[in-house]
Amino acid sequence: MTQNANRREFLKTAGLTTLGLTILPNLITRAAPSDRVRIAHIGLGGMGNNHMKWFANLPDAEIVALCDVDELHLGETKQRLETMKPGIKVDTYGDFRRILERKDIDAITVATPDHWHAQIATLAFQAGKDVYGEKPLSYCLKEGKMMLKQLEKHNRVFQMGNQIHAGDNFHRVVELIQSGSIGKVHTVRLWKKPSTKELGSPTVQPVPKTLNWDMWLGPAPFTEYIPEKCHFTYRYFLDYSGGEFADFWCHIADVMYSAIHPTGLKKINARGTAYEGIADAPKTLDVDYEFDGLKVYWSSNPPDVPGAVDRGIGAFFEGDKGTLICDYNTRELTINGEKMADIASVPITNPRSPGHQQNFIDCVKSRKQPESNLAYAREMTIPMHLGLISYRLKRELTWNAKKEKFTGDKEANRLLNRKPRKEWDLV
Repeated sequence: MTQNANRREFLKTAGLTTLGLTILPNLITRAAPSDRVRIAHIGLGGMGNNHMKWFANLPDAEIVALCDVDELHLGETKQRLETMKPGIKVDTYGDFRRILERKDIDAITVATPDHWHAQIATLAFQAGKDVYGEKPLSYCLKEGKMMLKQLEKHNRVFQMGNQIHAGDNFHRVVELIQSGSIGKVHTVRLWKKPSTKELGSPTVQPVPKTLNWDMWLGPAPFTEYIPEKCHFTYRYFLDYSGGEFADFWCHIADVMYSAIHPTGLKKINARGTAYEGIADAPKTLDVDYEFDGLKVYWSSNPPDVPGAVDRGIGAFFEGDKGTLICDYNTRELTINGEKMADIASVPITNPRSPGHQQNFIDCVKSRKQPESNLAYAREMTIPMHLGLISYRLKRELTWNAKKEKFTGDKEANRLLNRKPRKEWDLV
């Protein structure tokens, strides 16, 4: 895509497909260079490299820029891209703001640590860029609210990177639940087996010359450099993330929200265990949620229900006519004691995805919101934020869903937001 006004108008009105229509890979024709969405990738760790690979293989996406605060990550990813796409010309940056200044870039992907997600996405919306942003959506609840306000104000497109959302199994689970096959769902159990490790008690080290540590910290509180706090293991620290719970909540809560749209959250009660060393995110976590007409239980270990122990991550729906258990790729219903993987009489009613990343590109062109759009992602992320607050305060909390505030609890309400460090308060 170019800066040409007619070109941008075309992108607002046209696309390979409309939202929800399946595209068979062998039927996709390669887009002309002028018809491609120009993409920049920000954050080039493990998931950032996945972003690069996914979008590099889409015929109507063109990667034009890469950005990371670690020069090693930046150089390695550029080399991988050049190996995948010989002859490609791509610019590299250490500061994402230089990317947002470019008028010829249409969209960005964000795979930074969690504490940077909201500011980068919001600044991108303000700069006229669409965003494919990794989960969790935001570091705290108020950030998600800010993102949604700015997205609507600037008419942007956002897809959250819970890639499992595009899978056929999740679509089919939603159809089976919504068909009433197991009756009215009154309880949902969600879990993710822990794969945590102790980080010990490491000491402060000199900042590598290749790393901009101050910018890596960005809006988070300043601390001296400890390698274990950086890159992949940042998730073990509450200043940047919320442990495996924050990492995986949206992956499996997604199927629950898609299937039954829980509303009226009232109570949150979290209990967990802590690490022995430097990490302060929960090592294991159990959270009880009470919604209108629905109870939801999150646990770090499989619940005591049939089929759970064999699934490292999963959801177990209990209805008044039967149950359904699923993970990313499998499902099993139990009705009147009979087990089955599917019910042939339940029709296919949900349009299948052309692929999570392709769906985003299609929507950049059509100006429709993607499958895992920001409004949906924010609603689904709120219970995750509240569970972490209950864990930190070590008590049950009462929630007013309409006001988005805790009832009679100033301490808990203060944790709904975090003021960024002054020099990195960019929005």
